[in-house]
Amino acid sequence: MNPLAVSCGEPAGIGPEIAAKAWHALKETLPFFYIGDPRHLPEGTPYGVVKSSAEAAQTCAEALPVMAMDFGPAASPGQAQAAHAPHVIEAIRLGARMAMAASGWQASGLVTAPINKAALIKGAGFAYPGHTEFLAHLAGVDHVVMMLACAALRAVPATIHIPLSDVPQVLTPALLERVIRITDHALRHQFGISAPRLAIAGLNPHAGEEGLMGTEELEWIAPLLEHLRGDGLELTGPMPADTMFHAQAREGYDVAIAMYHDQALIPVKTLDFSGGVNVTLGLPFIRTSPDHGTAFNIAGTGKAEATSMIAALKMAAQMAKSTQPEQNGAG
Repeated sequence: MNPLAVSCGEPAGIGPEIAAKAWHALKETLPFFYIGDPRHLPEGTPYGVVKSSAEAAQTCAEALPVMAMDFGPAASPGQAQAAHAPHVIEAIRLGARMAMAASGWQASGLVTAPINKAALIKGAGFAYPGHTEFLAHLAGVDHVVMMLACAALRAVPATIHIPLSDVPQVLTPALLERVIRITDHALRHQFGISAPRLAIAGLNPHAGEEGLMGTEELEWIAPLLEHLRGDGLELTGPMPADTMFHAQAREGYDVAIAMYHDQALIPVKTLDFSGGVNVTLGLPFIRTSPDHGTAFNIAGTGKAEATSMIAALKMAAQMAKSTQPEQNGAG
């Protein structure tokens, strides 16, 4: 397996620190290389500037391999600098190209350290809501899906960063079908699950309770699921969200499709707050990320936990081993 690429994220945040800590934990078992300015790594981090993915694989056991970039000014922990913004964006762009084998480098996937969107907008006019949309643009993909995962649960929110009051309007049959199909495809072709079992949550309390607490389940969610079952998808639901995340229920499916952001993220973060991983489904390459932000408040203190970064690297590596390259997209 080729090494994974890790984009540096916001230099003033904890990205460089958790990358270094992840290297210390995984250096002998999981090769990866860091894309960024080596001056931003914690003092004393053993690193080696490398010129190819093959060199990175050979270096990783002894030092953190770095595809070196010059970001200009030194980083100030907790204080993002406008001058760094274009370089942060370029590190992501390079990582995506390597994961798509669109350069001389070969990466099995991309793991992205956290960015600060406000800093990128201010410093470089960043025109995307976040990593996911930018990566979709780079890959030429119209639709991608966010999945949050830990050892105990995979969960996909059909709608994400919108007010709860907007969910009934944004959640359409076309959107839900697209999310279900992209998720099913990814589980087959990037997770090696030959017959994925998808549990679909209801939108309303008790999944509408036969229309007493909402009618969307009766009017279109249940009929849509029945239509998709006819296409060979293994779907359960719509299920009451308050009874589908306990241990016994989770044994019955491989992924939960939720209707809105908190419905998916609350159970994942309750089960494993530190070890959750953000996975982007529907890209023509593997992308994972720690499920947390830049943590400016502890940047530079040495207190950052690398648990989620380590989990993101391990998940990307496992996906790389399971991926069928000729069918890597959402299809």
